[in-house]
Amino acid sequence: MLISHRTSVVARLGTAQTLAWASSYYLPAMLATTMAADLGVSVTTVFAAFSFALIVSAVFGRWAGQLIDHHGGRPVLIGTNLLFAAGLLALALAQGPVLLFLAWGLIGVAMAAGLYDAAFATLVRLYGHDARSSITGITLIAGFASTVGWPLTAWLELEFGWRGACLCWAGLHLLLGLPLNASLPRSVAAPDVSPVVAAVSPTAVPEAARAPGATFWPTVLLSLVFAVTWFTSTAMAAHLPSLLQAHGLTLAAALALAALVGPAQVAARLLEFGFLRKVHPLLSAQLATAAHPLGAVLLMVVGGPAALLFTVLHGAGNGILTIAKGTLPLVIFGPKGYGARQGLLMVPARVAQAFAPLVFGLAIDQFGGGALWVSTGVGLVGLAALVWLQRSGSVVR
Repeated sequence: MLISHRTSVVARLGTAQTLAWASSYYLPAMLATTMAADLGVSVTTVFAAFSFALIVSAVFGRWAGQLIDHHGGRPVLIGTNLLFAAGLLALALAQGPVLLFLAWGLIGVAMAAGLYDAAFATLVRLYGHDARSSITGITLIAGFASTVGWPLTAWLELEFGWRGACLCWAGLHLLLGLPLNASLPRSVAAPDVSPVVAAVSPTAVPEAARAPGATFWPTVLLSLVFAVTWFTSTAMAAHLPSLLQAHGLTLAAALALAALVGPAQVAARLLEFGFLRKVHPLLSAQLATAAHPLGAVLLMVVGGPAALLFTVLHGAGNGILTIAKGTLPLVIFGPKGYGARQGLLMVPARVAQAFAPLVFGLAIDQFGGGALWVSTGVGLVGLAALVWLQRSGSVVR
């Protein structure tokens, strides 16, 4: 009965997350061009407004986590459905750049408290240390957000225009997302777990982490890891087809391979849910962080024939890293104060995410396919940080 109840919670939260991602993060890719033409602004301005939303989400992320720590995820997630609906309504009514930015700013507040970080904190608030499999479960479902969101947004735009599409997504938040989040169980009192750094080795003793300032370096290193991996993830989401074309693929072939990122992510999460659930999250994160640099080097050395392997490696690594963003803070710091700490850890990641499309686009303009050296370099920095975290005396002696 307990397993069935938790599975139901994961299914409801995962479905609500799919809606939240599809109507925010994946919205500009389908609507930016028509939105810009109608508002009389450039496509770059539309994406700048989206980047503004990501920066707003970084500012409000820790505050949202603190709310979940104190009140549980249910009331916070219900509030985000109202915020998403209000922001999408404002976007549909926009007549110029000012309201465009204000609408995306409101959506950014909703994103701070309504996407994966908030969902992970909700599960940790409900299940404590035992939340790892549930975190994996919602990423399995919401991993299809782009698969569902992009074609649905395109169809809505074709039928009702971009404003009508925004209104439909707003309605879905009220008619679907809000009831799903409202049906989540109320949280009990927060787990009374000492906020010390947990051992990152199953055989290590946690007393080694109780020295003053023991959480400082793990916090810095995890923030760095999340920042570089989100930079690469967002850069690839924006530029993967053009990057593959720079390595000699046709547009049709590049789009076909880019479409494999989603299935590769889900397949890797299934692997994490099965085999890798027996492996410490730090090791799975190290393997996942190494996947993109490995595939990128192969693509730059071999060329087009390695494009399929690069795409699959990137997607698989990104899929597991999404889970690691939820599980590593849990296993290292414990469940107490998880939401606020998660919000703090993700501030650099959200800022990096906001600027990734622009920075990597400039790199492609300058270096063509060689721009992959940028993502390879930052990926290796992330891998080094994870190795340092494992060997750091402030974590494990």
